[in-house]
Amino acid sequence: MNIFSRTLRGAFRQRSPRDRALDYLNEAVSIDDLERRQHEIDQGLFNRRPYSF
Repeated sequence: MNIFSRTLRGAFRQRSPRDRALDYLNEAVSIDDLERRQHEIDQGLFNRRPYSF
């Protein structure tokens, strides 16, 4: 597999819910913000299906 195809596949790969949650936590600007974000994740923020019918 050449570098171009690996780069292209990586660009379209979806990030895992765990990776997205870690990114979200890392964006916290205060301890209160971090605790609120942790609570949101505990409530299933990144485990929801986008189109649940």
